[in-house]
Amino acid sequence: MENVNNVSEFILLGLSQDPKLQQLCFVLFLLFYVLIILGNLLIIVTIQSSEQLDSPMYFFLRYLSFVDVCYSSVTAPKLIAGFLVERKTISFVGCIAQLFGIHFFGCTEIFLLTVMAYDRYIAICKPLHYMTIMSRHVCSWMVVASWLGGFVHSMVQTLLTTQLPFCGPNEIDHYFCDVHPLLKLACTDTYIVGIIVVANSGMISLSCFVVLVVSYVIILISLKTRSSEGRLKALSTCASHITVVILFLGPCIFIYMRPSTTFSEDKMVAVFYTIITPMLNPLIYTLRNEEVKNAMRKLWSRGVVAGGKLKM
Repeated sequence: MENVNNVSEFILLGLSQDPKLQQLCFVLFLLFYVLIILGNLLIIVTIQSSEQLDSPMYFFLRYLSFVDVCYSSVTAPKLIAGFLVERKTISFVGCIAQLFGIHFFGCTEIFLLTVMAYDRYIAICKPLHYMTIMSRHVCSWMVVASWLGGFVHSMVQTLLTTQLPFCGPNEIDHYFCDVHPLLKLACTDTYIVGIIVVANSGMISLSCFVVLVVSYVIILISLKTRSSEGRLKALSTCASHITVVILFLGPCIFIYMRPSTTFSEDKMVAVFYTIITPMLNPLIYTLRNEEVKNAMRKLWSRGVVAGGKLKM
């Protein structure tokens, strides 16, 4: 790659150039990242160790938490370390690897959120056939398809970017390597590539968002015939998922559903889908879910009892 391009490394301008603000951001984003890791690992361990959380919904939630850990780990460590140094650099190969990772895990999360919406649709609209349609075998294939879809999407984005010549300058006005900032640095006309990026990233985000909205409209219509108790339980589950979808897909559509232009707000918008949403997901899915909270209490009780026995 270095033989093809004059640029062997890029300089990331980060979120801010103010030294005092960078110190504050270091503490803040380090806290965010710790919460992402601990919160999502707690979800994974709770679902894995609880026999009550054996439904397809929690099967998908476990993988969503795993993807969130991987997704945030692509950008957060580099962002946090960058607050401590004046010159934030990343190698060309490292930049391309980061580009691949952000689109791989990001697209996988979009597909998983779509699959989870389909799961809720079947559970609420076709409850008698739920376990037949959403068997463990089908759920496993849905997860595999989500990972495969994310991989194909990311390979397209990465191959398109690596074919471009980079002659300088090498300053990226962002805190991670993404397609649009890199297209601005290419020494060639990137109009066609920009259109392909919109058709790829933008249309995936938009089409999945439309599918999600339509599925929840159908769900809300079907809830009219349910009892008030059943309606409240279904709405509680769906509300958590809708919140995550809006927080994640909203910013993605804003960033990728336009040609290869960048705005000053892009960096703050990107913080929502790379840091904030992975941090909030465990809270959103546990605070409104009694089954998960009860499983966590039992897990905590087992841990306390086991700890007491060890001390004795």
